[in-house]
Amino acid sequence: MNNCLLMMGGSGTRLGTQIPKQYIEVDGVPIFAYILDKLNKFDAIDNIVIVSNPAWIDYVEDWKQKLGANKVKAVVAGGATRSESVLNGLKVTSEFANDDDVILIHDATHPYVDEAGTLGVIEGVKRYGGATLGEYQYDTCYRIDENNFIVQVENRRELVAGASPEAFFFGDIYRIYSSVTTEELETMTSAGAIALAHGIKMVVVPCNIINLKITYKNDFDAFLKTVHSYFFE
Repeated sequence: MNNCLLMMGGSGTRLGTQIPKQYIEVDGVPIFAYILDKLNKFDAIDNIVIVSNPAWIDYVEDWKQKLGANKVKAVVAGGATRSESVLNGLKVTSEFANDDDVILIHDATHPYVDEAGTLGVIEGVKRYGGATLGEYQYDTCYRIDENNFIVQVENRRELVAGASPEAFFFGDIYRIYSSVTTEELETMTSAGAIALAHGIKMVVVPCNIINLKITYKNDFDAFLKTVHSYFFE
């Protein structure tokens, strides 16, 4: 089976809004609900666990019902850090997942579902043990210093921007998250970073759509202009 953690436990303070960005309503629908609805209708996904900001669990449950999101097995509270939130989601998933299941981790700050890319990620896990969607770089890439001065031109062919989802065999990633130190959970912000540190080989699958991540206001403005014409037609 293919299981998905929909990660939306953060506070989203950098956007400067009064509520976490994943819960902002666009045309009467919160951002996470666009993603959840598409994941729920995606044939390749069998089960979904939502990792929510603790203060918004009831709101998420209401929208789960409105959408008829029958693939959602649980809505669980996120932790103090991103990695702790992932661990919380994995613990719940362990109640029904097998070790050789694929677990996809999709961040709600990436407001899209790249179906073709996600299928590629699932196949990547089966071949290599780990995979992630990624956006290749086509512009010149610079390394800068703390004062924003260019110090080096990087080889763009060796750089990709991480996208959602990342994916692994469930048993592999759950064992790692269950055994690492609290310090490691606090310092490594992505499942990919933890997986690589513990010997899981990961392949990058090219993203088939714009890899938008909502962090600042201009990102949110771009989503507003494209939500119905591009990301969720």
